[in-house]
Amino acid sequence: MMDEGIELSLTIAQIIQRLRGSHLHSQIERQAKECLHQPDVKLESLKEDVRSFLKISGWERKLQNAVYRELHIQLPPRHPPAPPEHLKEPLAYMRKAQASWEKRVLKSLNSMSTELGVPLAHMRPAAEQKELTNKWNEMGTDEPDLSRFRPVYAPKDFLEVLIGLRNPNHDSSEDISARSHWGLIQVPLNVRDIPHLRDAYSELNLTNGQMGIDDHALIHPAVLCTHSLYCLHLSCVVVMEEDSAAAQQYSRQGCPTGLRADLWALVLNATNQPQDVMHYEQLKAGVIQHNLLVDNLIYKDVKLTASNDDYYFVFEDFLYQVLLCFSRDTAVLEHFKYNSATPPKSYIQGEIISVIPFHGFSMYVAPLCFLYNEPSKLYNVFREMYIRYFFRLHSISSHPSGILSLCLQFERLLQTHLPQLFYHLRQIGVQPLRLAFKWMVRAFSGYLSTDQLLLLWDRILGYDSLEVVAVLAAAVFAFRAENLMEVTSLASAEAVLADLSTLKVMPLIQVFLFATAM
Repeated sequence: MMDEGIELSLTIAQIIQRLRGSHLHSQIERQAKECLHQPDVKLESLKEDVRSFLKISGWERKLQNAVYRELHIQLPPRHPPAPPEHLKEPLAYMRKAQASWEKRVLKSLNSMSTELGVPLAHMRPAAEQKELTNKWNEMGTDEPDLSRFRPVYAPKDFLEVLIGLRNPNHDSSEDISARSHWGLIQVPLNVRDIPHLRDAYSELNLTNGQMGIDDHALIHPAVLCTHSLYCLHLSCVVVMEEDSAAAQQYSRQGCPTGLRADLWALVLNATNQPQDVMHYEQLKAGVIQHNLLVDNLIYKDVKLTASNDDYYFVFEDFLYQVLLCFSRDTAVLEHFKYNSATPPKSYIQGEIISVIPFHGFSMYVAPLCFLYNEPSKLYNVFREMYIRYFFRLHSISSHPSGILSLCLQFERLLQTHLPQLFYHLRQIGVQPLRLAFKWMVRAFSGYLSTDQLLLLWDRILGYDSLEVVAVLAAAVFAFRAENLMEVTSLASAEAVLADLSTLKVMPLIQVFLFATAM
């Protein structure tokens, strides 16, 4: 273990290095220089006076928020000589599995390119560039022929890879119980059980108020009104203070509908300053100039998913704008520094394309369209959500918020607290994870009603973890347990779990965590 003092020093050094070349650094430097001309800044107290000016003018808080963001996305400090790949993912067999999966995905993409005679990237003709510029805000009216294109992979394909994963150094005969052999995930990772989850998610206790719960019948209207007004006042204070840490803590018990957009942007430190808008416009110019094979995959995915969804079909234009820009954003490549994945090698004039979309990828963006109506702001929030959370749902790693850990945690929760249900489903040839995986890989987007999904994502941001996704998946099985105990086939089990749009997320999670017998 590294000495705490050395670890802290390394963390500080890493953050300073990352922020030193940022736009924020140049802004603060400029403001500090300008304040030197003010009469109340004295030479004998220069350091204190400049610091006081930066605090009063709000720049200190902006710096704190930037540091807070870095603490959430950067690698934990390790011994300097450690190879970069060890920093990204400490387990060799995980790195190998991820590399193998990436080769498979790239092979599929390259095969599609060869079969269809469509290059991975090429310059658009001038007439096509002009046409795309004119219809940028109404791309959803296009009906291109996408019949030849297919998703590079679907979630079920990825699940098969996770099921086949094994630790070559682990002897499964050492397991004390046979529960690991019941489930599909056969890797030895530490996941939290309900006692530890109760400690970690104490704010979700049944005795605590939660924003968005229909509890009018249980609480006197006057008390409910007072509580709601207090929560609204507190959220307004948090937004006015522009404090990322406070916004994250507040989000643990849900965000008011009218302030959710501001609170999320604050938690993520996703700004929409002129330089952010300029970056978005540069990405837009890249879309107009170059056509990528993955553009067709994006169009296809939106048509197959969001365009057919009752909640999200109206946002089709926004989805194209955000996702087409996202596929060209080399800034996204930063997240590969702390992920077991490596960037796919699709080039435009020497630049690497960041992410190859899979079936359902557009559903990561769709719910955010309810919160943000400026494309550049929507884009910046989505990008932060992706590099902080969503990328973990489609890459192989040992991270506690990685999809592998979530799958294992889901199975363990069912095995431990709903053993009869788990055994019954196994007896009829149904693996619960095969039913729940599609929910988890999309963080339930497209399965819950939008208001309930946003309440779930409040907690993802509030606790800086995707763990609550696995908890909700287990809670859904618990809620439908009586019906599931009656099913006799996979088809009937799927029918019981087909519609989640009427579920109330937070009561399900609260009851499962805090009312389940130990």
